[in-house]
Amino acid sequence: MNYYDVIIRPLVTEKTNLQKEMHNQVSFEVDRRANRIEIKRAVEEGFKVRVASVRTLQMLGKTTQRGRIQGKRRDWKKAIVRLMPGERIEFFEGA
Repeated sequence: MNYYDVIIRPLVTEKTNLQKEMHNQVSFEVDRRANRIEIKRAVEEGFKVRVASVRTLQMLGKTTQRGRIQGKRRDWKKAIVRLMPGERIEFFEGA
């Protein structure tokens, strides 16, 4: 898998902005089959930065209801990537 297959999209929320500013961490939605090593390689190769650590979480999809019809959102995987001191991803700077 190349890094286009591993990283699906960046997560930009208030919490991730605070993590970026205070702890030099960025968050991504990643492929559910990807492990920490693949995620680290994908971020380093795709954004040309050095990665200190990767934490992953399995996010369960919420159940939804519209009237009597119930459904479920899809499950997904989240990766919190800590960058080495002094490293920045320019993609997140304008957000």
